[in-house]
Amino acid sequence: MIQIKRVYEEQLKTDGYRVLIDRLWPRGLTKKKLNLDSWFKELSPSNELRKQFGHDPKKWKAFQVMYRKELHNSLAQEKLEFLANLAKKEKVTLLYGAKDEEHNDAVVLKGLIENKMKH
Repeated sequence: MIQIKRVYEEQLKTDGYRVLIDRLWPRGLTKKKLNLDSWFKELSPSNELRKQFGHDPKKWKAFQVMYRKELHNSLAQEKLEFLANLAKKEKVTLLYGAKDEEHNDAVVLKGLIENKMKH
């Protein structure tokens, strides 16, 4: 199972494998407080795409298309495959820093990982 969660939400024992998927470290959090299993910067959108999107819901569809294209490289695909295989055995929590819970990279990644789990 895959779930997404803001990094600022309380950590729960039921989170399972916790992976930060943002390129930048979240403000105000220490490594100890965040308690990660992994940090996959390779799965985050490029700085250019992130700035272009700016978490504007009007740009959401275009962001998704461009972000998926960015993830068509061997390193990102390897990380997605790893998470898909892991999520078949245990819960995986994708951690992100964005305030918008509906329009962010974690939503896209969750869908991609769930697709990989089906195939």
